[in-house]
Amino acid sequence: MPLPSQDQITEKLRAVIDPELRRSIVELGMVRSIEVKEDGRVEVVVSLTTAGCPIRSHFEQAVAQQVSELDGVTSVAVDFDVLSDEEKGDLQQTLGRGKLPEGALAQVKNVICVASGKGGVGKSTMTANLAAALSAEGHPAGALDCDVYGYSIPRMLGVNRKPEVNAERKILPLEAAGGVKVMSIGFFVEENSAVVWRGPMLHKAIQQFLEDVAWGELEYLLLDLPPGTGDVAMTLSQLLPQAKFAIVTTPQPAAQSVAKRAAEMALKFDLELLGVIENMSGFTTPDGERFTIFGEGGGQRLADELDIPLLGKVPLSEPLREHADNGSPLVTAAPDSPASQAIRQAARGIVAATPQELPVLQAAPAAAEAPPIGGTPLPVVQG
Repeated sequence: MPLPSQDQITEKLRAVIDPELRRSIVELGMVRSIEVKEDGRVEVVVSLTTAGCPIRSHFEQAVAQQVSELDGVTSVAVDFDVLSDEEKGDLQQTLGRGKLPEGALAQVKNVICVASGKGGVGKSTMTANLAAALSAEGHPAGALDCDVYGYSIPRMLGVNRKPEVNAERKILPLEAAGGVKVMSIGFFVEENSAVVWRGPMLHKAIQQFLEDVAWGELEYLLLDLPPGTGDVAMTLSQLLPQAKFAIVTTPQPAAQSVAKRAAEMALKFDLELLGVIENMSGFTTPDGERFTIFGEGGGQRLADELDIPLLGKVPLSEPLREHADNGSPLVTAAPDSPASQAIRQAARGIVAATPQELPVLQAAPAAAEAPPIGGTPLPVVQG
């Protein structure tokens, strides 16, 4: 049986991706060498961005799995080295990044951005409760408060103290009830202080929260995005090219139109839309009478216009607001309430639409196919 060529092996390795950079190790120039022995043994050396990469074993398994599928291969050996400073600099320039990640997000399977385009629609409440719902249903989750101007996740999840730093100089996220890992600019400023930053500082803060926080193994990291449609989407397209967006709106046409602009901005940067969550969809009195205070059907219309699913319709609920203010998410405090049930349904929709394994393998597109359409350092407490 003939031995595989280096080109054939390289083509198979295009399916192996870096979980943080979310690109093929071939595209990133991380395949240092390929050697084919006469007995069919293939030896591959992969260059990592950091020596202490926490998912070396995943890379090893993915490379071995792909190469072993080729005819003539009897065994696969995978070894590792680290990119030189010059190679790292070239890669940074290629990616348009100021620095390369060092493993903080390597064990995070899915990054979900919760966006609305405008304030006042309950986006932060949805983020906090979705993270709590995912964790309660056995999917380890974290919540990152990217709304540096209007941070509220610490209060909604009942955590508020300065984080510590581990031996690797990574910031340790705080842990809320139910095991949700939490990070926010609110942990680093005086309580209720205003944050006045321009766009570049916002970019640096989000980058530090993503890359300098020890998130550990998570199935879901939910990002509570600030209002607006520009800076954050551009930042995420650079840092997280495979992040997915969940759009929050109320039934009101004014909110729906702004949410649509936020979704369209994400699409411009080839960020995937998961679905729409309609909040404040109606209010039901104790005697059963229902009032559509903010209108009716806006979430479904938005989902139809964007051709994505409506993940859930969350009723206007005083207990939902009360529990958010008290730092006890309604989905865990009163899981049978109508609002909790709707949010849990949305969480299950997110799970159904996302992979449950670390993204170290992807299907390599056929050659004939078209591509899919697609500051200031933060102060920390030294431990």
